[in-house]
Amino acid sequence: MTSPQGRRPVVLGVDPDLTKRMALAWAVDEAARRRLPLRLVHAQGVPTGGYRSREVRPSWEEWNQALHAAGDQVLRKAATFAESRRPEVEVSTLLAEGDPAWVLREEAEYATAVVLGSWHLSTRQELFTSALVALPVIAHSPCPVIVVPEPEHITQHPLYMVVGVDGSAHSATAVDFAFEEAALHGADLRAIYVWHPPLLGVLDEHAALRECRRVLSETVAGRTATHPEVEVHHEVVKGHPVEVLTEAAAHAVGLVVGTRGHGGFAGMLLGSVGQGVLHHARCPVFTVPDPHMRDRGGGVAGTSSVQ
Repeated sequence: MTSPQGRRPVVLGVDPDLTKRMALAWAVDEAARRRLPLRLVHAQGVPTGGYRSREVRPSWEEWNQALHAAGDQVLRKAATFAESRRPEVEVSTLLAEGDPAWVLREEAEYATAVVLGSWHLSTRQELFTSALVALPVIAHSPCPVIVVPEPEHITQHPLYMVVGVDGSAHSATAVDFAFEEAALHGADLRAIYVWHPPLLGVLDEHAALRECRRVLSETVAGRTATHPEVEVHHEVVKGHPVEVLTEAAAHAVGLVVGTRGHGGFAGMLLGSVGQGVLHHARCPVFTVPDPHMRDRGGGVAGTSSVQ
């Protein structure tokens, strides 16, 4: 929920394994950059297996008490870390029961941004863990969702961010957010239009690339007035969106994409391209939704670990 001052917090889904602290550190730093409160959320699901057939299983009450005690401890440790890292940030916690994706989507209704942790796993592990939480959260989020990988990647100086542009209203919103984040990080901004030629080719490739440059220029135009401190680089690159964007963002402080588009990478966030970016990028990935989602009540975002 919003703070007493009406400020929407940065929401973080706290992973039970607090040795993985990149998302926690990133979230508290983001809250400090934006001068917002930080809300730490730990969601507990249903009992799992793991008992041998002859073992006496604990009662529901015993299991529930043990689970709550463990969850409280996770949140206390996370809050202690956040408060020691950024004492000026107001920290609140929530221990909730239920499916993590559902809980975190509900929390995101009142968030400025949602932060998810991530570490790169095998395709099978990704299918049965992170995708079950991250993709539903991203699909229904009315606010930006940031996926922060483990371990920390190496950034390049001068600092830069990457934003994908495809000419849609959604990518224009992503560009707005990218300018804001670049300003907060003191970073340059690389605005990239990825042109993926159709299988049958085009009659005039030069004309197609010229149109891409026009769309890119028009999308970015005017935003430098709002953030004159951000140095912008326009780039039109031919290739596959996942390969181009993840390579361009290899040493970036973040990669920003929209969650819908004109059928290009931004419009396929929940398809192969979007999942590819989330799986392969080694920097934080910012997914920015339709700005009207919150007004429509069409979805809520949440936070959790992309595990």
